[in-house]
Amino acid sequence: MDQGEIRLGVIGCGGFGLYALQHFAQVPGVKLAGMAGTHRQAAYAAALRFGIPDIEDVGKMLERDDIDLVYIATPPFLHHPQAMQALRAGKHVICEKPLAMTVAQADEMIAEAHQRDRLLVANLMQRYNPVSDSVGRLVQAGVLGEFLHGTFENYASDENLGPGHWFWDRSKSGGIFIEHGVHFFDLFAGWLGPGRVVSAELGLRPGASPPIEEHVHCTVRYGQSMLVSFYHGFHQTGRMDRQELRLVFERGDVTLYDWVPTRVRVHAIADEAQTRALCELFPGARLDATATYAPKDRACEGRHKVLDVYQMLELSWGEGTNKLQRYGELLRALMADQLAWVRDHSHRRRITEQNGRDSLAVACVADQMARA
Repeated sequence: MDQGEIRLGVIGCGGFGLYALQHFAQVPGVKLAGMAGTHRQAAYAAALRFGIPDIEDVGKMLERDDIDLVYIATPPFLHHPQAMQALRAGKHVICEKPLAMTVAQADEMIAEAHQRDRLLVANLMQRYNPVSDSVGRLVQAGVLGEFLHGTFENYASDENLGPGHWFWDRSKSGGIFIEHGVHFFDLFAGWLGPGRVVSAELGLRPGASPPIEEHVHCTVRYGQSMLVSFYHGFHQTGRMDRQELRLVFERGDVTLYDWVPTRVRVHAIADEAQTRALCELFPGARLDATATYAPKDRACEGRHKVLDVYQMLELSWGEGTNKLQRYGELLRALMADQLAWVRDHSHRRRITEQNGRDSLAVACVADQMARA
């Protein structure tokens, strides 16, 4: 298996599982060999799509010698027991987010993976996005000065989440912070380092019985003074589903659009060197100067600092990028990165089991604080 074919088995295959499988199977050296754990119509369609003859019992599939790696695409409450079962059977594991429902479960899974020298990773594919890379370099280089504040607003659709869907059942999903928020806790941690939840709250849908937790909000502190607000609401029609992520700096702000960001807008004041740096960070971007300043007007102040400003600008990058196409690229990149480690442990992965554990830990604190 070191340099040969990686034989993939999947546990659970609803609509998203099929979407991910279609991209995982395109990675050179990956062959889908088995499917288990679900009898939904979508799973039978997926089996037909890939030529899998039978949807098996989970235990039977994990006993097979011709399965090397297992992709777990079931609801969150099944991630821990199914990952532990797969790891104990000697399989590598890629798990949908969140890694588990609790930090204790995640730690048990990580310990088992380390003991057996097996891959364990959650599908936190956002860090493979070139948009994320460019924003990370912008933060680290200080092109727009110090980072001051951030927001992520997720106005998500519940159109395909009927009242009986497992998403609303906290015993199965863990709640919105845990089921969905981990993606964005991990993304900001990649840019700013570890964060600490300082406040959190939730809102219930009026009149719903049993209660439906339909939106949550928290504030996370990074470093000594950087505050980021996270809002997740599942209350929109599908055609109004939208997301916006904004980072505010001393010299301007950067806005990312969609939950898999493809478009970037920069609004800033900059001197000549900073303008050049922005164009290098976002190659091919459209740059429009909305104001230019004569030498006598270049000096201005903010945060009791004197700034030298040549122009005010609007930079747009990623217009026309297809979101689903980008999403597929990220899934293929994640699989290729993880398989490189399976074949050679000296390979440094972009996402590891620790990312799944750390993002879950932040989500659990936010959830506990909101419910308190």
